Amino acid sequence: MSNKTKAKKTRLKKNDTVKVISGNSKGAVGKVLFLNNEKGSLIVEGVNIVHRHTKPSQKSPQGGIVKREAPINMSNVMLMCPKTNKPTRIGMQVINEETTGKKTKMRFSKQAQEIIIS
Repeated sequence: MSNKTKAKKTRLKKNDTVKVISGNSKGAVGKVLFLNNEKGSLIVEGVNIVHRHTKPSQKSPQGGIVKREAPINMSNVMLMCPKTNKPTRIGMQVINEETTGKKTKMRFSKQAQEIIIS
């Protein structure tokens, strides 16, 4: 057996607007800044703020307490539908392009049945 953990499957992407559905920051809405599929976590703008106590260094000669976002689990957020502006589940849809004849997989909102372009 290997020690590698399988990457979590997600339909979220960087710069998506999400709403936190559980935890300390429940109800907060923000933009996805960083996505880590191996750990199944993501960093959302303005959510799960922690205080880092930093020593003085070349980068920050003053040191002190720095506020920054900490990662939260992917299962604790839902994508905000661009049309209805409410949290929604995400599905995948295969779309045929008439001009080129290619098939592409696109994300769509299960609530509004609209394709999400990002």
